[in-house]
Amino acid sequence: MMSSAKGKKIVVFLDYDGTLSPIVNDPAHAFMSDPMRSAVREVAKRFPTAIISGRCRDKVYEFVKLDEVYYAGSHGMDIRGPPPPQQLKSSDGKYQTCRALQKKMLKELDKKTRGIQGVVIEDNMFCGSVHYRHVQESDFALLHEKVQSVLGKYPRFHLTRGKKVMEIRPAIKWNKGHALEYLLDTLGFMGSDDVFPIHIGDDRTDEDAFKVLKSKGLGHPIIVSSVPRDTMASHSLRDPSEVLSFLRRLARWTENSSY
Repeated sequence: MMSSAKGKKIVVFLDYDGTLSPIVNDPAHAFMSDPMRSAVREVAKRFPTAIISGRCRDKVYEFVKLDEVYYAGSHGMDIRGPPPPQQLKSSDGKYQTCRALQKKMLKELDKKTRGIQGVVIEDNMFCGSVHYRHVQESDFALLHEKVQSVLGKYPRFHLTRGKKVMEIRPAIKWNKGHALEYLLDTLGFMGSDDVFPIHIGDDRTDEDAFKVLKSKGLGHPIIVSSVPRDTMASHSLRDPSEVLSFLRRLARWTENSSY
């Protein structure tokens, strides 16, 4: 990989949950380790680095607490760059309308699913998450039915799936792949043959970014998975500990090469 990247401008894109932090039972406790934070900081000093997550941007920042990176929350619907603060991509009128509807929908969803033990509903600004990691398997069909019954009243939203989570997003054509393209364009690399993007992620939503890189023949998409999976990625790492090792080696590589 480093041989392919030689002489090119590396840009690093990272998912958060399951990539920079382990998957945990409580989404509010998906803390990033200090060694991982240090590794991301070292990479960001050398290459433009962005974290693209399904969580809202502010929540990801509270976990990461690094000012050197770009943050793309809500699957890339809300993007902010390093200081001086600049809002790169945010909500226009249609997003604000969706936001108001989403708040109403999540409130209704919370009320509707309150009787199902283990459900956690998370408001991620421009999308909502229904976590069911603690829901009994026997209750999942009921939960899915209740989510669909609420969602049926809001045609401007659609349902996608992640790891033990149902994501409710505005029916707007925007995903992690669009966010990756937007950031490459903002950084001045769109259409360039001298750029080498690396995207590391573990979720189904990361496949949209993998697809963009594969279709353009650029860089390397890397999936984080301990088991073989059907994926558009060309490389794999088993878990966040291997992501940490990879990021450390990537940072050291610039010191030990003529890059």
